[in-house]
Amino acid sequence: MSPTDHAPVGASPQLRSAVLRWYDRHGRDLPWRDPECTPWGIYLSEVMSQQTPVARVQPIWERWLERWPTPADLAADSPGEAVRMWDRLGYPRRALRLHASAVAMVERHDGEVPRDHDDLLALPGVGAYTAAAVASFAFGDPRTVVDTNVRRVLARAVSGDEHAAPALTVAESRLAARSMPEDVTEANAWNAAVMELGALVCTARSPRCTDCPVLDRCAWQLAGRPEHVGPARRGQAWHGTDRQVRGRIVQRLRESADPIDRASLASVWPEDEAKVDRCLAGLVEDGLVEPLAGDRYALPS
Repeated sequence: MSPTDHAPVGASPQLRSAVLRWYDRHGRDLPWRDPECTPWGIYLSEVMSQQTPVARVQPIWERWLERWPTPADLAADSPGEAVRMWDRLGYPRRALRLHASAVAMVERHDGEVPRDHDDLLALPGVGAYTAAAVASFAFGDPRTVVDTNVRRVLARAVSGDEHAAPALTVAESRLAARSMPEDVTEANAWNAAVMELGALVCTARSPRCTDCPVLDRCAWQLAGRPEHVGPARRGQAWHGTDRQVRGRIVQRLRESADPIDRASLASVWPEDEAKVDRCLAGLVEDGLVEPLAGDRYALPS
């Protein structure tokens, strides 16, 4: 049975309480969870942490906040510097979107991260997850936060499915909303706790079920851990992909203080210069690379 075939009423109060108690004891001491962390720090952490392990995010997050402690500081710098400081976090378009959102905060919100959920959604590059997470964690507005970790925990613990659907479904969104505690403080804590459980215990490939606080309540466990039915889940290829080549081009430009000519950039993937040309054209179109006179390239100014 797939996550779209049924719609449980939501996580039980007992299951929620067990997860919240576990989070109280085992939640990671991350700097953006410090009560003194600014909304801007929380905003940065949410954008940086998408599809990226926390261990890789934290040092970059710290360097960004040291250099750009407010949205106005980032907005006053160039988008190319944002890409340079992004280092190797991957998906560098997020750096451009952070820069664009900082500019928008200066222009529309007096240089502050907006509190209103609709204003958050209107920022460049902000989708439903980021807007809900910032509203909840920065401003105590308990919007329903749904990421891959949340979806996986609820699929297993409540729906009895080994995996969530390949993409977020209406049924999953409803299940997440029905699972939210009514108490505002508990609801905000639940958003963090269920994500943390998915990140540390209820992982995708090797769940640590014996360490799970809801082992005796997990619908997937109680059903005998039925295997996933449906299309095989394939890992993403990496070697030789356009994404790898694009990353090498951006990294070469990031490491150079001066523009680099096209012939030098070809060395990032010498076995296929046509692929380098295609990736370079895509990076220019995405605004991550700026073409200059003399067939030279640089990060955007």
